[in-house]
Amino acid sequence: VQLQASGGGLVQAGDSLRLSCATSGLSFSRWHVAWFRQVTGKEREFVASISRGEYTLYRDSVKGRFTISRDSAKNTVYLQMNSLEPKDTAVYYCAADSHLIMSSRARASEYDYWGQGTQVTVSS
Repeated sequence: VQLQASGGGLVQAGDSLRLSCATSGLSFSRWHVAWFRQVTGKEREFVASISRGEYTLYRDSVKGRFTISRDSAKNTVYLQMNSLEPKDTAVYYCAADSHLIMSSRARASEYDYWGQGTQVTVSS
């Protein structure tokens, strides 16, 4: 299983970015895929996830601004981030797992596979 995250960059507050997580080696529609983010010196925090049946989950601070989606034809999960704020600045990681239960979707420890991070920097 391989995950490849991309799409980060330097933007101004209020701008948008779309992150991509290209996957290979997994049954795409059956797996849980999530985005986490981490600031140096802080714990990795959950951002959003998409699961079988297209169930989605978001952390409260990104609801209404971020949208997670997936394209099965491309085996890719996207995180559309609108109205970005300086507090969204972090390294963003995508993660995948096939066996976690729905109540554990926001726990980083439950995901077995991780991509490399992509830096998102939002200036004020």
